[in-house]
Amino acid sequence: MEKAITEHFRLKPVQIQGLNKLGLKTLRDLLYHFPARYERPAPEKLIRELRAGETAAIHGQVIKTKISLAFRKKIPLAEVIIEDATGRIKAVWFHQPYLAKKIHEGEWLRVSGKVSARKEQLYFANPSFQAAAETSIFQNTAAPKSSSLTPVYPETRGLSSVWFEYTLKQTFASGAASELDDPLPEMIRARYHLLALGQALLLIHQPRLEKEALAARKRFAFEEVFFIQLKRLKDKLEYGRGGARRIETTEEILTEFLKRLPFAPTAAQRRAIGQILADLDQDRPMMRLLEGDVGSGKTAVAAAAAYAAARAGLETTFMAPTEILARQHFESFISNFAGDNINIGLITSSECRKFPSKLDPNKHTHISRAQLLKWVKTGEIPIVVGTHSLIQKAVAFKSLALAVIDEQHRFGVKQRAALVKKGGGRAPHLLSLTATPIPRTLALTAYGDLDLTLLDELPPGRKPIITEIVMEEKRNEAYRKIKKELELGRQAFIICPRIDLPDPAKALALYAKSAKQEARRLQEKIFPEWKIGLLHSKLRPKDKEQVMADFQGGAVQILVATSVVEVGVNVPNATVIVIEGAERFGLAQLHQLRGRVWRSHHQAYCFLFTDATSAKIIERLKAIQTAKNGFELAELDLRLRGAGSLAGPKQWGLSDLGMEALQNLKMVEAARAEARAMLTEDPELKKNPIIRERLAATANQPIHFE
Repeated sequence: MEKAITEHFRLKPVQIQGLNKLGLKTLRDLLYHFPARYERPAPEKLIRELRAGETAAIHGQVIKTKISLAFRKKIPLAEVIIEDATGRIKAVWFHQPYLAKKIHEGEWLRVSGKVSARKEQLYFANPSFQAAAETSIFQNTAAPKSSSLTPVYPETRGLSSVWFEYTLKQTFASGAASELDDPLPEMIRARYHLLALGQALLLIHQPRLEKEALAARKRFAFEEVFFIQLKRLKDKLEYGRGGARRIETTEEILTEFLKRLPFAPTAAQRRAIGQILADLDQDRPMMRLLEGDVGSGKTAVAAAAAYAAARAGLETTFMAPTEILARQHFESFISNFAGDNINIGLITSSECRKFPSKLDPNKHTHISRAQLLKWVKTGEIPIVVGTHSLIQKAVAFKSLALAVIDEQHRFGVKQRAALVKKGGGRAPHLLSLTATPIPRTLALTAYGDLDLTLLDELPPGRKPIITEIVMEEKRNEAYRKIKKELELGRQAFIICPRIDLPDPAKALALYAKSAKQEARRLQEKIFPEWKIGLLHSKLRPKDKEQVMADFQGGAVQILVATSVVEVGVNVPNATVIVIEGAERFGLAQLHQLRGRVWRSHHQAYCFLFTDATSAKIIERLKAIQTAKNGFELAELDLRLRGAGSLAGPKQWGLSDLGMEALQNLKMVEAARAEARAMLTEDPELKKNPIIRERLAATANQPIHFE
């Protein structure tokens, strides 16, 4: 149903702006704007029994309605005065003056919501309401309780939860919901006992009982995951339509590469390399996600694949999310391929480099962009490392066979199409790397088009990180331990939740340590004898590069940074990480941050600073001290905090309802199996036009990103 909401309802400009902000344009969008939660019926009270701050329901007769303006006469509102046998109270609805015309004097209402007070006068602000049976206002008993649950919707300026409740009731009354075609085939609904669309929409918006809401949410959670799986798998088919270049290798070539590594590969690395090389030896493109903790050796596995491609006379591109990380990978490849006579290039927006240099075969050198692009096009540089600039039109390859994508890199359908073009019509094999611990359900959903390989083993001799939860009174003791490490010549990360202090006018609840102020405080009062650097996302690229270079080179001993910048660079000498406001992070994120100091055989330390007093929060933080690996922590975080703690729903492309589905592995696996079966039987979805139309509407959205 593509009928616009504005065609169906008369709306104020502020309401239209609110709908646009929420991405709600059609009646179908409105019907799919689901409640975030439900409130049980509030306790029935007489008006004289009401107290400010409580949530309650009253039953009474409307004796007056009017439209007025509030807050310096800028906000229109509806005012209604309701009376029962014990008194009167006002109910007001901001930005919804039309309600004063919908509610009539003399009718009976049940009003439910939070009781507020202004100048000692009690009132209901934006309460929910419904028509009620008539009763005598002189009775001293409340009306019969309502058994319905009250939906609570995500709000925005101009659109309250009550507005959505009222508007959706009008939508259902008009019969608009019955015009929607059910996108889930009847056979699938029957197999998993899922509600039909019309019934599910009614029960998710107007449930009487909790089990009705749960049944509706189950149906829509399955629907969302099913369509995500269809989209992923169909795009995978499209990506591989033209086939891929086979990368053949031998056991001798592999053994030769492994001997060059500065460490003995783990069993997990050998297993991963075996899976990847088997994929590369096919004429259909590999699409694989390599997941492993920081320090588990993902880059070495990717290097083995690139080495096989280079020895086969084919080309590899390695894309990193930032220039700093691109340069790190460039230098890592150089160390892995030293002495092999393999040219390696680096392309970023600010520079181009080539290894080896003509003047010194053991070093790299800056060269012009035009010269590097010329050598890449002729195949003289078989391995090219860089940022997103690698898929720009100016970059052309002779025979691109493998693309490696480092984590935190948006990589959608358009970018994949660009890679196919660079592969001469044949898709490069695709290997994506991530150090973010991902629960199995999320991996199957967000990365449903990728085969999953886990590096669940760390190099031998790597000592477990000693992790301490530090309350405010133990802060100085932790600083003494950090100083001991610095005196040994080691370095430290200090992670803060924000860049700068919040606006003083904002609530104190938003307060958190800021990188700027903390760097200044630590330099002046705690670590005056050591050099402190500051790194955050608002610095200019050149300044970021200089700070990281100083830290890597040892000129800076302590790096104060936020958690969203490039702290993933390899600094083996850093053995301490402090995480301020640790309770603000998910366990998986804490584990990933902690891994920044898991880069050497030195004993490493992680201090989780927190001022939280909740036993539940402390118990959750203690889990990071006992969990064996990041995968275990990710599953635990999913159970304790919900999927939204792993990454914001927008980041994964999932709604709150879709994130709820990640709690149910069987549902995710079932949706994936149904999507795969449908595409096997009907690759073009010609037998399923409703589904094909639904997928077409999301064709330009990213399909793989972290």
